[in-house]
Amino acid sequence: MTQRPGPRPLSDEALSDLLGKQQFGTLASVKRDGRPHLTTMVYSWDPEARIVRFSTTAERVKVKHLRRDPRAALHVQGGDVWSFAVAEGEAEVSEVTTVPGDAVGRELLGMIPQAAKPEDEDAFLEELVAERRVVVRLKVDRLYGTALDITG
Repeated sequence: MTQRPGPRPLSDEALSDLLGKQQFGTLASVKRDGRPHLTTMVYSWDPEARIVRFSTTAERVKVKHLRRDPRAALHVQGGDVWSFAVAEGEAEVSEVTTVPGDAVGRELLGMIPQAAKPEDEDAFLEELVAERRVVVRLKVDRLYGTALDITG
């Protein structure tokens, strides 16, 4: 009987690279009863600061969860179903952007990839205020994940 390969842990560098290559992941926050709340999110990874940033609206349930209990994790799938990265840490939620172009609005604008920047920046910043946008900053203190090398 042939033994199949087992999963191999990914290095911190490989995990950071995986986070940087993806833009969607599943954010887990903690509900009041202790069960996880999972939601698919677009994110921005800052490898130097080890911070994952998310844009969301102030009224979302995940914001309420994170304000009450900042423990959170982001699960990101790799290039195949056999690889993944998880970024764990404590999240902080910014204040709501209230004036077009304020610090929070500028941070939200900075999260957008250069190729997707809005043509009308002023209108975009006004929209962020109207939507009551906030930044969730997940300060990563632990990265882990694996890959499974399967061919054919």
